[in-house]
Amino acid sequence: MNWLEQVTILDLLVKGFIVGVVVSAPLGPVGVLCIQRTLNKGRWFGFVTGLGAAMSDIGYALITGYGMSFMDEIIIKHQLVLQLAGSIMLLCFGVYTFRSNPVKSLRPTSSNRGSLLHNFLTAFFVTLSNPLIIFLFIGLFARFSFVLPGSLIGFQLVGYLAIVLGAVTWWLSITYFVNKVRTRFNVRGIWMLNRIIGVVVMIASVIGIILAIAGKSLS
Repeated sequence: MNWLEQVTILDLLVKGFIVGVVVSAPLGPVGVLCIQRTLNKGRWFGFVTGLGAAMSDIGYALITGYGMSFMDEIIIKHQLVLQLAGSIMLLCFGVYTFRSNPVKSLRPTSSNRGSLLHNFLTAFFVTLSNPLIIFLFIGLFARFSFVLPGSLIGFQLVGYLAIVLGAVTWWLSITYFVNKVRTRFNVRGIWMLNRIIGVVVMIASVIGIILAIAGKSLS
């Protein structure tokens, strides 16, 4: 493997990791459920909840990537335009995240902890029931030029594994944080955390828009 190929793989790993974190971070129903279970059942019950969501997300990521792979010619010719469109979509997502109130997703918790597998499966199917996540993947894949026309299957799998790694890292981090501050973490904490995530996504999106307008590619 030459130096250029190593840099390309590293580039794909970084992009995939970022995609995995961004997809997992907003506190939708599963994110709030993860926090609830961490507080009420323990850190590992919260983590397997996030892991279930991550496994569902990677399924939608594969569907999105497979669909976009048929647009080889468009991706190659209009890369910067697609990056601009992807950044705009992410900006809209960031605004939506900032303005949303995840506290509305709070549900009464059961006194029965259930098994780790049960907690995993419930989160998996809750996330699977929201196919709109595909639009977020389309925006992210376009922004980061994640789908590379003509690349080998093994090379593509590296990117998808990086998405899983990013998602797992996020869920490990958030459950660790919530577990550490469990005595001080409340409803307002969930709301503030979601707003911070929204701001970060918006800032990153604006930077992406500026780079695309300036003709700077992230590929």
